Amino acid sequence: MKPIRFDGQVAIVTGAGAGLGRSHALELARRGAKVVVNDLGGAVDGTGGSISAAQAVADEIIAAGGEAMAHGANVTSPEDVADMVETARQRWGKIDILINNAGILRDKSFSKMSLEDFRTVVEVHLMGSVTCTKAVWEGMKEAGYGRIVMTSSSSGIYGNFGQSNYGAAKMALVGLMNVLHLEGRKYNIRVNTLSPTAYTRMTEGLIPPEAGQLMTPESVTAGLIALVGEDAPERTILAAGAGGYAAAKIYETPGVYLPPEQQTGEHVAAALARITDPAGQEEYEEGGRQTLKFLGHAAAHFGIKMG
Repeated sequence: MKPIRFDGQVAIVTGAGAGLGRSHALELARRGAKVVVNDLGGAVDGTGGSISAAQAVADEIIAAGGEAMAHGANVTSPEDVADMVETARQRWGKIDILINNAGILRDKSFSKMSLEDFRTVVEVHLMGSVTCTKAVWEGMKEAGYGRIVMTSSSSGIYGNFGQSNYGAAKMALVGLMNVLHLEGRKYNIRVNTLSPTAYTRMTEGLIPPEAGQLMTPESVTAGLIALVGEDAPERTILAAGAGGYAAAKIYETPGVYLPPEQQTGEHVAAALARITDPAGQEEYEEGGRQTLKFLGHAAAHFGIKMG
């Protein structure tokens, strides 16, 4: 089995002052990467801030013989992020890996949630990932190499009560991955998504301590490492937790074609059982394939030759 190493590579890990981010940063460093340990140092809800948590992780890496620097950039601030990336480039020359891990929680039912709490969570998870990715994207294109990981969640992929803000942001990151995968492919930029479950300060109180003993951050980090190596996959949603690893995929059913006279709400409702039948479903890599499928059915109905 070929070991996954990152010797000579530079990685940025956001939200790396504790929990999963800390675990990611330590393991990347152990495998040879120079690591930018980013953390605003705020509370779980995003309030407050201190670089001490990030510095402690950087110090831990350095004490173990690795190379690291701490940076307290707020991932939602383009100016902060630009400074973080430029500082890392001045010190080490490049950025090879970006782990978008920073996040906050402001859980409430949708009825009780303020728009401010919704917007703030989306800003940190989605726009924070966008801002950090944008800051390293051109450099990776020029280098012809890059590995980027978004951090999604089962809350977005499947849903969890009281997390409409968090779930919306987390599913949006899957859409971001899908597009950046296509745009980055010819530059050898591979973009993947990690969907973790672990016992951290963000899940403390939601998961029984005895279960938490099994849900170690390190078990999730093992999945992360597989997503950022030289031979990393592309456009993969890797779910990881408690030693379990699975891929989450979005499929589309073959569906049905309804002729013009049947293109009504009533006929669609009547055909829902056939529309939702999973037999023959496919995974699409580009949205255009859906359009071609529908056009193909329509063209066949009217006897029109396509292309």
